[in-house]
Amino acid sequence: MIKRSDKKAFYGIPAEGTGEPTFTRMKYFTELAISKNPAEYTRQYTDEDTERTDVVRYSPSMSFNFDDYEGDAVLTDIVSIINDERLGTDAQREIILVDFSKPTDTGYEAYRRTFSVIADSEGDSMDAYTYSGTFKAVGKKVKGVAVIATPENGDSESVTTITFTELSE
Repeated sequence: MIKRSDKKAFYGIPAEGTGEPTFTRMKYFTELAISKNPAEYTRQYTDEDTERTDVVRYSPSMSFNFDDYEGDAVLTDIVSIINDERLGTDAQREIILVDFSKPTDTGYEAYRRTFSVIADSEGDSMDAYTYSGTFKAVGKKVKGVAVIATPENGDSESVTTITFTELSE
């Protein structure tokens, strides 16, 4: 059985200027559920007894919910997008999903994609201040390999940052 904790998400904290973002582990999330949201083309041909359905596109999204913690760079960035009501590309971030149950020769199987941060609600809990919303896909995903940047021992529970290398097709 593959544990849910073997699949970790890393959020691209924007670099100053035009540099590569720092991909930092998304901690303190109580929900991070992926929906594929397929669009279907269904039709009935006059000479056939059954309908045909084809998947014609996907509109992936990830619903999220997190407890807000001071000093966490990922949460601080998401909260600033939500509180500042940012629009367009100012509300887009890259997320890398890493599957620690699928090691490769150099790291772990991973997928990178740009998402829009779509706010939903905040402050829904009496125990901790929470935020919720949805990350909605912007463009296609890219398959690659995630290499652990820290720590050097490779323990997936304590990984905080990664680097990503796209696989050539």
